[in-house]
Amino acid sequence: MADVLPAVESEHLTYRFGDHVAVDDVSLRVQLGQVFGLLGPNGAGKTTAIRLITTLLPVQQGHVRVFGVDAHQEPFRVRRMMGYVPQQLSADASLTGAENVALFARLFDVPRRERRRRVSEALEMVGLAAAADRLAATYSGGMVRRLELAQALVNRPHLLVLDEPTIGLDPVARDSVWDGVEELVTHEGTTVLVTTHYMEEADQHCDEVALMHLGRIRAVGTPHDLKAAQGPDATLEDVFRHWAGERLIDGTGEDFSDVRSTRRAAGRLR
Repeated sequence: MADVLPAVESEHLTYRFGDHVAVDDVSLRVQLGQVFGLLGPNGAGKTTAIRLITTLLPVQQGHVRVFGVDAHQEPFRVRRMMGYVPQQLSADASLTGAENVALFARLFDVPRRERRRRVSEALEMVGLAAAADRLAATYSGGMVRRLELAQALVNRPHLLVLDEPTIGLDPVARDSVWDGVEELVTHEGTTVLVTTHYMEEADQHCDEVALMHLGRIRAVGTPHDLKAAQGPDATLEDVFRHWAGERLIDGTGEDFSDVRSTRRAAGRLR
């Protein structure tokens, strides 16, 4: 039986901004149906790697293939197969939820006769059907993030790329976003590539993770295997610290060493 093509494959991917090497000889594989986490501190090169995979930056050196299609040679074909939610909020507060998704349906060239149905389906997938006619300005942070998921899903992508999808959200809103992602993976067979600073999220939701630091991939594996390699009581934060050093910044802007000290102090007060 022929080998199944990976959803995403990069080989010796390198990208420079002048003299600075942002992505340094990165090779990775994301299998079909996986939730794959790309982890790393600020400045690790994660977002640059994501922009190369999504064709927002041109490939300078190496190769990127999405479902076997070369991202450098056929960028428009690659874009049609994926949905992308960037770090920056992209919903228009002056439009309703349905109008925001309909705008993306036009951008993705969804056939006119299918747009209304596709918009409704995308909003239903992320649990926003009841709020479809409300202005996005009235949405909570978690609702806005789910609206952006709907925007990315309206063209029914095979690959969903999420760059820090829950940064700045409260725990309840973060859970609601991940509930939507898991629904897509389970019921739609969507492959997900996600960057996150939250180690708990990666541990709980990712099938496999790659740890990136200073532009290079330092370790790849399941969260379970990576933790086991560090010791019986290791956390994914411990794995991260081993490969990227002591002074790591989480999604709230706090230093991981400060967070760990706070947790110890809280434990003594129980």
